[in-house]
Amino acid sequence: MSRPDVIRSFVAIGDSITEGMEDDSGPNGEYRGFADRLAEHLGGISPEFRYANLGVRGRRMRHIFGEQLDQTLEWKPDLVTVLAGGNDVLRPGGDLDQLAEHFEWGIRQLRDAGIRVVILSGHDTGWIPVLRYYRGRIAVFSMHMRAVAERTGTEIVDLWALNALTDSRAWSEDRLHLNGAGHQIVAARIADLLGFPMGPRESWTDPWSTPPQQLPRILRRRENRRWARQYGVPWLRRRLMGRSSGDGRLPKRPELEFLNDEATRAAIARAVAEGGVPEADYDTYSSGDGSAPTSSPSGTKGPDPVD
Repeated sequence: MSRPDVIRSFVAIGDSITEGMEDDSGPNGEYRGFADRLAEHLGGISPEFRYANLGVRGRRMRHIFGEQLDQTLEWKPDLVTVLAGGNDVLRPGGDLDQLAEHFEWGIRQLRDAGIRVVILSGHDTGWIPVLRYYRGRIAVFSMHMRAVAERTGTEIVDLWALNALTDSRAWSEDRLHLNGAGHQIVAARIADLLGFPMGPRESWTDPWSTPPQQLPRILRRRENRRWARQYGVPWLRRRLMGRSSGDGRLPKRPELEFLNDEATRAAIARAVAEGGVPEADYDTYSSGDGSAPTSSPSGTKGPDPVD
């Protein structure tokens, strides 16, 4: 098996999931998310790795394949992840076929620029009250995404196929955003697709050693009512009013900049030159202390269990 091409630059475009909402494991409790986690992993492979995250909560297709796309095409990075359309699909009255045409246009812009693209399709919301009513629309648009990937020769990560994401332990309390464990599952799945796995396949297919806890029906109903009051109704109100929690917000990493400092880049370069990073078996390098990255055979830690 040939060694995959090293990725030296990565731009993530999208909405709240790309921004990393509810994964507050970043410095000082800042949002991290699957894109940051993937970037940290790839940054331990390439000394000159650069990264930008243009994702902003609430962004719709016209934003993602508008200003985010324009900026990305200007940079022409090695890799772009695209998670787009979710906020459009969940708004009433939207034409999914027209939305899919816009999505395909955006993907073709990236592909025609010679950029490696990974599409992330929609996830299954059948287990979530209120959101289960959108399940059919999400499924239809996800099939459009798969068709676009087929027609354009683009790689795709089908979040619907990730059974681990139907487990409540992968989601934050609002049930709208992934938590740290959920974001790690997605990052590990993308890394595996790229040919630079974060660890064993089980880190994203079966990350927990125990089955999910099942509450008694009366407690589930009580919890669902509380969730609806605290999260569901406000979310629906924003959708109906055309408002977004991201109005006025800017991307958290708006520039394509080096992920690692100069000392870290030098250490990674030495390790690569000395053959210290084996093919398709890498450990995330995030210590920031200038020490060389080390490989991990197959026991790289997956998402932390959330029991």
